This record gives sequence, structure tokens and C-alpha cells, in this order.
Amino acid sequence: MVALKVKRIEMGTVLDHLPPGTAPQIMRILDIDPTETTLLVAINVESSKMGRKDILKIEGKILSEEEANKVALVAPNATVNIVRDYSVAEKFQVKPPERVEGFLRCPNPNCITNDEREPVDTVFVRESREPLEYRCRYCERTVREDQIRELIRPS
Repeated sequence: MVALKVKRIEMGTVLDHLPPGTAPQIMRILDIDPTETTLLVAINVESSKMGRKDILKIEGKILSEEEANKVALVAPNATVNIVRDYSVAEKFQVKPPERVEGFLRCPNPNCITNDEREPVDTVFVRESREPLEYRCRYCERTVREDQIRELIRPS
């Protein structure tokens, strides 16, 4: 087995404890272009805490609270490490937002937000954290945690 030496980053963000296989979707959510950003993407690696996990190390990008909240929709137990001057300056758990606007598509085909003639953005309000559930403000349709990944609008 060959050891891989990963260079420390001077400034950026490390997302840890991501569910296995979610790193590519999180890159899309955060609108990260791998051809323009230095990244370390570890997919389905061993974890004593989770069994398996993904890790994203993004050089030169500090996540905003809004971006971290978007990550929480796909990875509600993720840890965000903000790196400055080669050291972890901040570390926090993501928190699924109370309200999600324009980011998720409503699964109800009859919802006004799915009518092309009506320019209405979706608004979902969090109903519960465990399990994670949101309710559409317009049609009252509930979206469960296992549905959220499929309903995220492409950036």
C-alpha cells in the first residue's frame, strides 16, 4: 500500500463526516469547478465514527453560513473546518436551515412553484430535525430527508 501525503492548505475549508458518495453533489451545491479550484476529494473512506464517509478539502474558499446550510440538507451531520494560516481557525457542525428558499424543487407536480406560467420560487419550512423534514409553504407537501438529494435544483 502506498501512502499518500496530502499538503496542508494555507486558507480554505475542510468538510468532514459527509455521507459516503455525497462529495460530488456537495461540489455542485457549492458551485465548485474542479478545474478552477484546488481540491482534495476523498470518497467512501473508512471512518471509525461513521463506518464510511466522504471528505472535501477546498483550498482558497471559506464557506458562508448560507453555503454551510445548503450542505446540511445533504449532510446534516457534517463538520466544517475553516483553515487560516495553515491552522483550523473555526470548527462547527452544520445546521439544516429553518427555511429553504428557491433551492429545492417541490415534488408535487400540481404545486404553483412547478407551473411555468407562475414565477414563484419554492419556500420550504423545516418541520423536524430528526428525521429531517421540510414542508412546502404553498402546497403543504412534506419532503423527507431521503428525498432531499433528488430535489436539489442544479446551480
